[in-house]
Amino acid sequence: MRELQRIADVNFNRAREGLRVVEEVQRFILGDAACTAKLKALRHQLSALEEDFPGGRIGLLVARDVPGDVGALAPEPCARGDVFDLAGAGWKRAQEAVRVLEELGRKLDPGLAQRFKELRFEIYAAEREYAVRVAPHRRAAAFKAVRLYLVAGHQDTGGRSLVEVVRAAVRGGIGAFQLREKNLEARELVALAAELREVTREAGVLFLVNDRADVAAAVDADGVHLGQDDLPVEAARRLLGPSKLIGVSTHSLAQAQEAWERGADYLGVGPVFPTTTKPEAEAMGLSLVAQAAGGVGVPFVAIGGINPSNIREVLRAGARRVAVVRAVASAPDVTRAAAVLREAINEFWGDN
Repeated sequence: MRELQRIADVNFNRAREGLRVVEEVQRFILGDAACTAKLKALRHQLSALEEDFPGGRIGLLVARDVPGDVGALAPEPCARGDVFDLAGAGWKRAQEAVRVLEELGRKLDPGLAQRFKELRFEIYAAEREYAVRVAPHRRAAAFKAVRLYLVAGHQDTGGRSLVEVVRAAVRGGIGAFQLREKNLEARELVALAAELREVTREAGVLFLVNDRADVAAAVDADGVHLGQDDLPVEAARRLLGPSKLIGVSTHSLAQAQEAWERGADYLGVGPVFPTTTKPEAEAMGLSLVAQAAGGVGVPFVAIGGINPSNIREVLRAGARRVAVVRAVASAPDVTRAAAVLREAINEFWGDN
């Protein structure tokens, strides 16, 4: 019995610790009072089950043997990426521990085993609710570090390999890359996107696909960027699910506010200056950048004719993120061109 009590003691502790980690994220990061209360109630259920386990809480404590536990000082396998990864690990820790307790209960008390099973499924349901609530926060966290955003296709590279241009831009400090290919057939586009997905994933750079939510889904891109005539944000969200980023190109404050209200994670604002990439598009000027900086609640990238000679004007207008096409993709030294723009942003706003 003592060995079973030791196993139970460890897993009661593990389950409580996992739930407590999630509870703190719900409380202090998400500010969700209802979910915080639910996590607290689940921990209290564990405490009640602990008292009903053979020997009760005191019996489990008496059986505890930290010096004799060969796993007590085992190193953790890896560091967590952020608080949301920490919470994700907490959910799994709690579920696995309760499953162990359920199996112990089958040997000792079938009624107790059933209660553990019911608790396990309550934890599964709570995790799903958490995942829905946390998705927008995770998307925002993913985009937060972006400062320089490259948009490019084969037409922008001066005959060079797009993949190699993106590799060079990554070395220069881009934080996101948007693939914009208007004329490729679907199979060619998917093949190119899959190759670029691997390049950006290895570098820790976000990868977005222009217009094509289906291609973004096919290659597991980080998201899609939509124009005003493309899929509505809600339709793209249904296709891509809650974890992917959705950006929207906007050319007025009204469009920016509408995209924000419909659930866009970030916006493209412009064109700020005249651009050869879209010569037919009217330049909206720095006033739109200033309006977006004060009038929308999601991040935006200023785009359109931005280069080293005018980027500081854009930053002074309120842009914290800048998107470019030819200023990097067509530059003779792609890495240097990206680094110059990234350094200008960092100097103006700081590294954070």
